[in-house]
Amino acid sequence: MFNKILIANRGEIACRVMETARKLGVATVAVYSDADAGAKHVMMADEAVHIGPPQPAESYLRGDAIIAAAKATGAQGIHPGYGFLSENPDFVEAVEAAGLTFIGPSASAIRAMGLKDAAKKLMVEAGVPVVPGYHGENQDAAYLADQADQIGYPVLIKAVAGGGGKGMRRVDDPADFADALASAQGEARTAFGNADVLIEKYILSPRHIEVQVFGDGTHAVHLFERDCSLQRRHQKVIEEAPAPGMTAEVREAMGMAGVRAAEAIGYKGAGTVEFIVDGANGLRPDGFWFMEMNTRLQVEHPVTEEITGVDLVEWQLRVASGEGLPKQQGELSINGHAFEARLYAEDVPKGFLPATGTLTHLRFPEGARADSGVRSGDTISPFYDPMIAKLTVHAATRAAALQRLTSALEHCEVAGSVTNLGFLGALARHEGFAAGDVDTGLIERDLDALIAEAGPTLSDIGAAALSALDLLKPKGSGFTLWGGLNHFVTLSHGDDQFDVVVTTYSADHHVITLGEDSVEATRIDGQWKLGGDRGPRVAKAGNVVTVFTGSGLEFHVADPLDRDAGAGSGAGVIEAPMPGLVKAVFAEAGQDVKQGDRLAILEAMKMEHSLEAARDGVVAEVLCAGGDQVEAGAPLIRLEDEEE
Repeated sequence: MFNKILIANRGEIACRVMETARKLGVATVAVYSDADAGAKHVMMADEAVHIGPPQPAESYLRGDAIIAAAKATGAQGIHPGYGFLSENPDFVEAVEAAGLTFIGPSASAIRAMGLKDAAKKLMVEAGVPVVPGYHGENQDAAYLADQADQIGYPVLIKAVAGGGGKGMRRVDDPADFADALASAQGEARTAFGNADVLIEKYILSPRHIEVQVFGDGTHAVHLFERDCSLQRRHQKVIEEAPAPGMTAEVREAMGMAGVRAAEAIGYKGAGTVEFIVDGANGLRPDGFWFMEMNTRLQVEHPVTEEITGVDLVEWQLRVASGEGLPKQQGELSINGHAFEARLYAEDVPKGFLPATGTLTHLRFPEGARADSGVRSGDTISPFYDPMIAKLTVHAATRAAALQRLTSALEHCEVAGSVTNLGFLGALARHEGFAAGDVDTGLIERDLDALIAEAGPTLSDIGAAALSALDLLKPKGSGFTLWGGLNHFVTLSHGDDQFDVVVTTYSADHHVITLGEDSVEATRIDGQWKLGGDRGPRVAKAGNVVTVFTGSGLEFHVADPLDRDAGAGSGAGVIEAPMPGLVKAVFAEAGQDVKQGDRLAILEAMKMEHSLEAARDGVVAEVLCAGGDQVEAGAPLIRLEDEEE
């Protein structure tokens, strides 16, 4: 076993690897950028080495700096986590050339699976079924369009070096193929430095089921399957294991296909073989096809750990240090059911835009596994993935596990940034999902219902008002007023404003009035009740009060000395929704535009975001150019004022 390893990553996966290393008595070295100097993974490590500025290309993607840090600290191996350099074969070779151990597969195995077209050819030779499509080298647009016609629409354009939904476009109509191809190639070129694509038949009722494999370089086992069908823009949202509706026959067929894939490339370590499955008429042994292999530990590996009792990171460390497979296939079994939900800082109503912000309050629920790389007081950086945590639950049955997931999401508390918590809760309560009727199109079909936000109740507003007025804290005096003392506070939630009157009769008794409605707040044995029900938990930071009802409701407390500055520019100004790089501008002064017209593209958090006109109008000014780095809220394009 290693004495010391370096983790070439950040955030929750770096923390996750450190937890197992500590359990095994292995010392750890963290690397960090300027933006992560005080990060959780830096604090957890035994040693930490600074490797550069916030931009990944100048820090976490600098293989030379990471190898130098490992040698300087005496680390014997490097664990790559996922993302960054985890699937970079050149980095693997550099690690080994430096006399260190790469805790993962060989460079040749990564190369074999790194390009989707070549990987599919290899899988055909290994007897693994693949989706019909074109995986050749000819990238001429007209030729690719002809291939799409032969495959039959709908088709899926996919970057050969892709991942995370980038460089991927579904096309239903031949007339849309050229634009979709250009868009996919542009995104692929930006994300991976490789614009090549492949074309595949699009399965109309697809499920995404993947098999966890583990090899020692010669032999491999599978640790059963995970269902990752709940996706938004090809990115996973909630994962579960085992897959609903799975039969022993199909599990055996998929599992052994995964093993054949791993053994075909001499795979060593943890990997995932992803399959697209036709879910139209139930799962069938002839109804799944190879999509790709992720030659690393997956984000969703905790659900597999929960149902198998296996610590996959421990297995990685043991095999990389020279041990054989810790268990044979017959020694592995499934126990119960597990779900994982990915909690992100993102603005769901605004199209799931990644968000930033300082987490003024963060509390994870009891009874759920929370893999997180942030703490209260940490800032979600615009430079990296905006994940806050992965919440994982386990129970004896799927129904019991889903109930635990629903409860865990309801009791998770986050303040300081918008999150997808409410969206996750709506998914957990979705009737079709509860019944196991899942496919990759579920979210898109029911998106409006899933992102609908319930407004605050009078009790929610009352709790926010009491917190804003500092009336929730024990005062320590038994003083009781003969008559009520009125307090006034104005709260806003979204576009709604509430003028609230709180009448205080004692430190433990208030009446909250909003218009003609009122609710009584009383404290009994230290517990607040509003209208007879237990009051929600709240957190206050500056002029913001977060009430933890459902996914959390954020109220802003108005300063009575502030004056309304007016409505401002409103829909007449297109602003950057987050810090990013202006990739392209399609507007010019004097141009007539319609609501919904694409005016610019902003690249942020590794994805491209279209910025559209919020109303019809005429472009008055273009305030940016392609290549500009802009901050959140920066005005990019201004429309002429509307006539009264």
